[in-house]
Amino acid sequence: MIATGAAALEVAHGNGVPAPRLLAEDLDGTEAGVPATLETFVAGSTTWPRAVPVSRIREAGAALAQVHAIPLAPRRDLPLRTRPIAVDDFARDRRQGDMATSPLLRRADEWIQSMARPKGPTVFVHGDVWTGNMAWIGDTAWTLIDWKTAGVGDPGVDIGELRKQIAITYGLEAIGGVVDGWEQATGQPATNVAYWDAVAALNTRTDLGPVITKRRDAFLRSALERLSQPV
Repeated sequence: MIATGAAALEVAHGNGVPAPRLLAEDLDGTEAGVPATLETFVAGSTTWPRAVPVSRIREAGAALAQVHAIPLAPRRDLPLRTRPIAVDDFARDRRQGDMATSPLLRRADEWIQSMARPKGPTVFVHGDVWTGNMAWIGDTAWTLIDWKTAGVGDPGVDIGELRKQIAITYGLEAIGGVVDGWEQATGQPATNVAYWDAVAALNTRTDLGPVITKRRDAFLRSALERLSQPV
């Protein structure tokens, strides 16, 4: 993960994506005693307001578009990502009986497993987009931090995760701005949004507490309803 973070920061810096600068790396721990990187300090706050402005959500979607504008093929330290936060696979854990499940999560996982994963050109992805990994100055100046699960993949890996995070933090009605901001920045329609929403929702622990679980389930149900519509 530390090597991935270092590789991701180099790509981000080389392409003008607001991110910490990589100052030094010790990936085998020779100097520091453990694998380590040294990065620049980032100004701003990762604390989002209790009532988030629509403008910030749209700007967050546009921020992802800047990352996804970088075409990239899988490489050793930036592998293919088919879900957000790739170090976790909670859907697999439920499938194997290592974690309790629910009828909704079971049905959603079976549905996603039966579908072919969308295929297309791979782009740079952050891999763990949530409010705590975006440092803001106001509602327009942002920096993405914590790139340890970055890689390459479909833009939906990040779009779905950010939409899920907004849904569980602010409610389902707040998520539309993510796609709006991304599409305005790219000039292209976001594709397979429902699929990636479901993938993001499935890669969560079964029990997130009463309020968050209810919001996650509402987000997942919405994705399943859209997936069931004829194309």
